Amino acid sequence: MMPNGAHLLLVDDDPDLLRLLSMRLTANGYRVTAVGSAEAALARISIQLPALVISDIRLPERDGMALFQQIRSQWPALPVILLTAHGTIPDAVEATSLGAYAYLTKPFDAKVLLERIEQALALTAPSAARTTGDEAWRSEIISRSQSMAELLAEARLVAASDASVLIRGESGTGKELLARAIHRASRRAKAPFIAVNCGAIPEQLLESELFGHVKGAFTGAVTSREGLVQAADGGTLFLDEIGDMPLLLQVKLLRVLQERVVRQLGSDAGRPVDVRILSATHRDLDAAMLEGQFREDLYYRLNVITLTLPPLAQRREDIGLLATQFLQMLAAKYGKVVNGFAPDALEALTRSSWPGNVRQLYNVIEHVCALATAPLVPLSLVQRALRVPTLEVLSYTEAKQRFERNYLVQLLKLTDGNVSDAARLAERNRTEFYRLLQKYDLNASQFRGDGNPVADERQE
Repeated sequence: MMPNGAHLLLVDDDPDLLRLLSMRLTANGYRVTAVGSAEAALARISIQLPALVISDIRLPERDGMALFQQIRSQWPALPVILLTAHGTIPDAVEATSLGAYAYLTKPFDAKVLLERIEQALALTAPSAARTTGDEAWRSEIISRSQSMAELLAEARLVAASDASVLIRGESGTGKELLARAIHRASRRAKAPFIAVNCGAIPEQLLESELFGHVKGAFTGAVTSREGLVQAADGGTLFLDEIGDMPLLLQVKLLRVLQERVVRQLGSDAGRPVDVRILSATHRDLDAAMLEGQFREDLYYRLNVITLTLPPLAQRREDIGLLATQFLQMLAAKYGKVVNGFAPDALEALTRSSWPGNVRQLYNVIEHVCALATAPLVPLSLVQRALRVPTLEVLSYTEAKQRFERNYLVQLLKLTDGNVSDAARLAERNRTEFYRLLQKYDLNASQFRGDGNPVADERQE
C-alpha cells in the first residue's frame, strides 16, 4: 500500500547513503528529512515530530544508541529503526529489547526496509495518521505546538487499548476534548461517550446518576432509572473532576471496575457492563490520598496511564491559532463582520498569562467579538476584555494641559460656576482665572444648575 506523505527522519553521517535512501523513500511516497548527526536529529524532532526515525548506530560525537535513548525518554511514542554494521549488532539487539522497533544490518535490502517502515507506521498510528491527514479523531483539538503533538501521539496509542486513563491538567486546558478524542480513536468510537462532572452534581444525586436506581429506592423515585455507567455500556465513561467524588461513591465505583457489574441503588441484582473509564482532575490526587480524601486502590485502577495537558502559557504558539479560530466561529454565530486582530492586539493575546487557559481565551474572544465594530479587533478592545489597564503615555505639555482642564472643571463644579469663589480657591485673581477659562474654552455659566450666568459674570 502506497503511503501518503508520512514524514521520516533519516540520520546518518554518510552523505551518499543519505542521498540514496532519501531518493528511494521519496519515490515511495514519503516526505524525508535527512541529517548527519544526533544533535541535528534532536533539533529537527523538536521543531517537527516525524512519523518515524531511521538512524545509523555509528554517528559522530553522540552515537545512535544515545540518540535512541533520548528519543525513548522525550518522545516515547516515536518509533525508531536502527541501521547497524556487523560490529554493532549487539547494540542493536539491546536497543530492540529497550523499545526500538527494528534494526537492519548493512548492506540491507531496500524492500525489507520499506516493509519495516510500513509495519512501524501501522503499529504507531498516531504519527502516521497525523501526517497523512487522518485527523478526524482529534478535530476538536486545535494546536501546532510540539508539546501537544507529542501528547496527541501518545493519546492515539493509548486509544488502541482499553486501559483506564487519568488526564491531568489545569482547569480550562481541554481535558474533556482530549477524552473525546481518545474515544473517537478507539474501537469503541461507535458506542456512547458519556461525560459526568463529579464536582457539579450534588453528592446525594451523584450515586443515582452514575449507577441508576429502582422504583422506590428513595423518596421521589417513582420509576426505575438506568444510570450513566449502564448508558455507557460498550463505550466510554468520562469522569471529570474525579478528585471531587465522595469517598462512599469511590468504593462503589471501585467495585464496578473490579467486578464489571453495576448495581442500581435499591437493588441487589447486578448487571454486567463493558465500559472504559477515562477520568480527569485538576487536583493533586497524591496529596488527596495522603489526606485520606481519595482511595489509593481506586487511584491505581484509574491511573493505569497518565496524560498531562500543558497549560496554555506553555503552548504560546497555539494562542494566535486558537484566537483566530474562535473569532471566526463566534463572528459567524453573532453575524458580525470581524476578520481578524490588529497586530498589536494579537501580540497582547500571545503575551497574556492565561490562568484560565483555553476556556479563558474563548471567553475573551467572545467578549471582543460581541463588542467589535470594525473588521479588525483593536488592541484597546483586547485590553478591555483582558481587564488590562491601558497605558497612555502623554508628553509633559499634554499632561499639564489635561490636569489644568480637569482642575478648572472640578473647581467650577464645586462652586456651581461662581468664578469669584473658584478663583479664590485656586488662589488666583479673577482676571487670571478668566484667562484660564478662555484657554480651555470653558464657560462658567454651564456649571450653574439653572444655566444662568452668576452675578460676578454679569458685572464683567
